[in-house]
Amino acid sequence: MKKLVKGLREFRATYFSTHRELFEQLSHGQKPRVLFVTCSDSRIDPTLITQAEPGELFVIRNAGNIIPPYGATNGGEGATVEYAIHALNIEQIVVCGHSHCGAIKGLLQLGKLEEEMPLVYDWLRHTEATRRLVKENYSEYDGEELLEIATAENVLTQIENLQTYPVVHSRLYQGRLKIYGWVYHIETGEVFVYDAETHCYVSLPQFFANEQAASQATIQKPTSPLVCDMPQNLQRAEPGTDVRIGSNGHVPANGRRPTWQTTEPGQPGTAHELVEVFGLPPEQAERIYRGSGGK
Repeated sequence: MKKLVKGLREFRATYFSTHRELFEQLSHGQKPRVLFVTCSDSRIDPTLITQAEPGELFVIRNAGNIIPPYGATNGGEGATVEYAIHALNIEQIVVCGHSHCGAIKGLLQLGKLEEEMPLVYDWLRHTEATRRLVKENYSEYDGEELLEIATAENVLTQIENLQTYPVVHSRLYQGRLKIYGWVYHIETGEVFVYDAETHCYVSLPQFFANEQAASQATIQKPTSPLVCDMPQNLQRAEPGTDVRIGSNGHVPANGRRPTWQTTEPGQPGTAHELVEVFGLPPEQAERIYRGSGGK
């Protein structure tokens, strides 16, 4: 606590005193440019890694940077998303996962949490889609590699969950909203961004180079305004394809995701489980599993 008090004094004496005009403006209202969804992990500081000024980021933080599907819970995440987009007219969302995430480690061994940390267990069930996808499609990986995969896939799961919110779906349809998936590496300070064109994560410079190339290309643009393609549009890479996160700037996402297949209720991987677990309407549960990119 002494260190915090000392920090407050230094803030008042140095930063605040040299930014009085900024804080005077902020006292009259906020106009953040980005909704930043990230983990509660103490090693992650959105304003530090982006060098954003006060008032620029509207932040949601929780264990595992999870956004439950619309209607799945009455928690603050949905209300914050709605307020950010409808009231503050934010037009960009970043979902940022990070390396060595404790929540994702817990997700990969969910059974052990139920007795020791029941609240954490209940919370992580909101991203059951990530756990199942990783379990059924990445069985050849383990340890840190599997954790990296799950972290990257979890970011994309939350982007899909965001698209189940009416206000998000409407703004995406209008082309007034973009959603980006990031993975931040604590040990290097690097950020990798999901590239919908290549279906993998790339370094920031590569991502912007790809965006510029795409904007200059004389090809017909996709009809969907989504930044990230939906699962039914993606195919898995061939076995043995090396798209690992690291020095080459990629994560093992197997070309992102296999096509979702609608199966009979009660079978593994069906939307029927979302209806049972979260009490979602069947239409919404089906939309979460197959994606909602269509108009």
